Amino acid sequence: MKTLVIGANGQIGRQFCELAHQAGVPIRAMIRDTAQQAWFQARGIETVLADLEGNFRKAFYGCDQVVFAAGSGPHTGSDKTLMIDLHGALSAIDLAATLGIGRFIMVSAMRADRVLEAPAKLRPYMAAKHAADAHLRASRVPHVILKPGRLTDEAATQRVTTDVAGADDNRISRANVAHVLLEVVRRHDLRQREFSLLDGDTDIAEALR
Repeated sequence: MKTLVIGANGQIGRQFCELAHQAGVPIRAMIRDTAQQAWFQARGIETVLADLEGNFRKAFYGCDQVVFAAGSGPHTGSDKTLMIDLHGALSAIDLAATLGIGRFIMVSAMRADRVLEAPAKLRPYMAAKHAADAHLRASRVPHVILKPGRLTDEAATQRVTTDVAGADDNRISRANVAHVLLEVVRRHDLRQREFSLLDGDTDIAEALR
């Protein structure tokens, strides 16, 4: 089963791609331009050039599942949020449905359904994530939705919690999210599941049970 990684050049995407490649998991990294290729080629990771804001259908060919880890980033405007986090995600889900992709793994955001509770500058992003999640749930594509809390650059502990109600700390490292993605990609039994994620004390495999 080959996994297409959309958002492969992002902070979570790169870490996941490296982990997956080291683990012998077949992946294809979707990147936007040739300037991004060197990092992946140096590690022997297959790439495909395709733009989430254009026609990226060809990137799916030969893949059985998709990891969507793309994001417009904190330094762009609402226009990019609409094009990447909303339109790009919806287009990817629709392509997965059309092409019969076996599973779609979405990196969303914790409490994306509580848009008005987010800080004002984050509301367009949370609204886009909420809409994309709803579209994925309504599609006929088997899926897993991961909803991490506030992302940090701390090192991986490979220990998380999915029990986030009343949590005192709403953080999770990008490295831990990458490790969770690896576990999900390997666990083909996980379908129609959603997990909120924070750094915690539980081994990832156990947390996803």
